[in-house]
Amino acid sequence: MSFHPTMPYGTPQWHKSERKLADEGPPFSFTKENRARLEEIASHYPPERRVSAVLPALYLVQTQQGHVTGSAMTHVAEVIGCSRAHVEDVVSYYVMFFTKPVGKYVIQVCRTLSCALNGAERLTDRLSRKLGIGIGETDARGEFTLMEMECLGACDRAPAVMVNNEYWHECQRPEDVDALVDGLRAKGLAALTGCHHKKE
Repeated sequence: MSFHPTMPYGTPQWHKSERKLADEGPPFSFTKENRARLEEIASHYPPERRVSAVLPALYLVQTQQGHVTGSAMTHVAEVIGCSRAHVEDVVSYYVMFFTKPVGKYVIQVCRTLSCALNGAERLTDRLSRKLGIGIGETDARGEFTLMEMECLGACDRAPAVMVNNEYWHECQRPEDVDALVDGLRAKGLAALTGCHHKKE
């Protein structure tokens, strides 16, 4: 396994750019509670800067339905007053937004230089074998999704693994990620105690 894929130099596809749009999914609208929460957040911005609430709006979408669909992007654009293309650009830029269903636990392994030099590939390989899935896949039970990420901001304590965009686990070894998965299977998020950081 390597983080450096074979590059098909000289082939026509090397220069081809394809924009992959999210599945439209069923019609989406915020629940009454989530819409009220969004309005409270948007009130912190001047009315002409309401579009600045796009990130929290997308987080609310993801909390409500687990991932961000095309119809949800349309709804967010209408609610905050911008184009759907603007919302799509935000979703496609930030890796914390999922455009397809993911597992209950999304395990994200940092692969940037510091983590790569300290064994991130071994962590990814160990997790892939333990979970029986490849990178970007979700297990048949819908319990785990495995992803690789760019910098998680823990270069001094590499390699780093994050769970559900919230819980950082640093200085990880292959045996540590085994324990992480076993703990999640046995206790859920309650297993994430001890030596980790939770995003505030």
